[in-house]
Amino acid sequence: MAKQAKTPKSFENAIAQLEEIVAAMESRDLPLEDALDHYQQGIGLLRYCQDTLSRAEARLETLEANANDDDGAIAPADDPS
Repeated sequence: MAKQAKTPKSFENAIAQLEEIVAAMESRDLPLEDALDHYQQGIGLLRYCQDTLSRAEARLETLEANANDDDGAIAPADDPS
């Protein structure tokens, strides 16, 4: 049975976990069920990373748009938490 993936502590933590999963899948002979579990965990981490990067990109676009305002003031970014 597949383990329920935990939300990573950070983007960097998710990347490190992905690297570990890839290394494990590349370096040893995993039973099929273990390989599927690793793959499922990797997909969850990949989605987390993609979402995190999308939010960062949106935040940068907001910051750039605010920096180009007439008064030059930068509004605080929305906190996604």
